[in-house]
Amino acid sequence: MTSVSPRYGALPRIVRPEAFADVPPDRLLALLEAVTMILTIPGRAAERVDALVVPTGQGEDWRLTDAIRAWEAGPALRHLLVAGTNPAERTHRPLTLDRLRDLGLRRVDGVVLQAEPATDTGRQAAWIVDRVRALGIGSVALVVSPYHLVRVYLTVLRAADAAGLRLPMVPLPVAVAPHEPVPETGAAGYDLVAGEVGRLLRYADEGWVASPQRLRDHLRWLWTAHRPLLVGE
Repeated sequence: MTSVSPRYGALPRIVRPEAFADVPPDRLLALLEAVTMILTIPGRAAERVDALVVPTGQGEDWRLTDAIRAWEAGPALRHLLVAGTNPAERTHRPLTLDRLRDLGLRRVDGVVLQAEPATDTGRQAAWIVDRVRALGIGSVALVVSPYHLVRVYLTVLRAADAAGLRLPMVPLPVAVAPHEPVPETGAAGYDLVAGEVGRLLRYADEGWVASPQRLRDHLRWLWTAHRPLLVGE
């Protein structure tokens, strides 16, 4: 499996607002558009997907606990895919079924864990797409913290494009307060938004995330070809 990512760790997670002083307004508007339009996808559609997908990281067990709660409450879900964490993170812990059981996992059939280290979101996305293809998964919900959601969505979309795969994806932001300190950095979700914007701008230039036009095309296809998935018709 080939990664489609740059060296994500090279960029800071906490960025001061003045870092964006020279960014053209149309690029910032495109990011706001991506945030807004990805959230037009109803979260309740996650009840109808084939698989839940969790890109772990930053010591945020709430990503796992939310996904496990939804998994245990949704017997129609066929798979729970859990992508690994960067072993260089201070809060890194091995990804095992025992750890997931400690967080409430009971139904293990269909649970798939990423065995190899995932040093960045791009490697997680490549693994997710590889498993989706291998397991014949038809649709996924991405379970991730709100501040990180757009980058995950655009990175998985880019990885799916690279693999020649069209994949219905539902965003499922986890239930975490925006002032809650993230274990890895101690920063709140509020404080991490600017760092995500910086990454999205940089990775758009490098082709590691889906472009604004590609997102528009994807959302049009999703709402046209998969409306029953989204609204339950």
